[in-house]
Amino acid sequence: MTTIKEIAQESGYSSATVSRLLNNDPSLSITADTKNKILEIANKLGYWKDHQEKKIRPTIALLYRVNHQEQLQDEYFTSLKQALISTVEHDALTVEHDALKMKTFYDVEDLIQNASSFQGFIGVGAGPIKDSSLKKLHEVLPNGVFVDTNPAPELFDSIRPNLVLTVKNAIDLFIKNGYDRIGFIGGWGQKHNDIQEFDVRTTKFADYMKARGKSTEWMFVDGPFGVDNGYRLGKEVLAKCKDKLPQAFLIASDTLAVGVLQAFNEEKVNVPNDTVILSINNSNVVKYVSPPLSSYNINQQEMIDMALDILTNLIIKPDWAHMDVSMNTNLVIRKSFVPKAK
Repeated sequence: MTTIKEIAQESGYSSATVSRLLNNDPSLSITADTKNKILEIANKLGYWKDHQEKKIRPTIALLYRVNHQEQLQDEYFTSLKQALISTVEHDALTVEHDALKMKTFYDVEDLIQNASSFQGFIGVGAGPIKDSSLKKLHEVLPNGVFVDTNPAPELFDSIRPNLVLTVKNAIDLFIKNGYDRIGFIGGWGQKHNDIQEFDVRTTKFADYMKARGKSTEWMFVDGPFGVDNGYRLGKEVLAKCKDKLPQAFLIASDTLAVGVLQAFNEEKVNVPNDTVILSINNSNVVKYVSPPLSSYNINQQEMIDMALDILTNLIIKPDWAHMDVSMNTNLVIRKSFVPKAK
């Protein structure tokens, strides 16, 4: 069994310092380099194998990849960020902080330059990031977990909502309720290495509709996941479909859905009488639009909790298996679509 004394001898720090760190003494004040070195030696000597009941409080950073314009348009990543910060503050996960606030980096190069101050990081957001930057980040800070997206699954772990199953469930639910003309409204996927990728909700909708023998002619996909773009796409839907509006729509995010509803309401399209709508995210705003939106709930707090657990295990267990975890969503029923009783 690895002892505190052995870690102290190899690291060059006192047994008292090592003991206080490994026992999460909140009054301990040491530099990030000191903390990193002690944890590195503890890992190397196998300390955690014999002390699995202990949970170290790592010093972690937040990599937030959303610009200010997108942040205003789509509250989803903003609320994810806040959930993470609130959880870290509540659980006192960080030892070195400024007024109990997690250190947030908006640029990956800044995090790379300051990597020695942290044991790991949590990534939030869908802003573009190059492979070369991700590889450099992995070299200096290999312990990282991305929440909701993962631009480098071969390098970092992630926890994401199971959007593939969500889309499949929505289509099955529409068909079960007798809807044959099913439409989809979505936005662009991530941009990676200057390549614009398709969003998984778009590709799964097209694939599964074909598998169910249904037409994909009512797909409207363009632009960012914002309210203004949803409004524009809603107008486009009405101009193209005219008097043959799809009976049901799956909309890829609540922010898009709010804009679509505004466009529909202006043209006196009645939801759910003229067409029904299912959305994804279950953000706070969907309860207050007209009609309130039925939306697939993504449990952000559970994703954050799991991300922190994964990151802690990566830090204290070097042989920990890397993972890309999918978390299922659940449908919250409101007035835009009420499934028929079984």
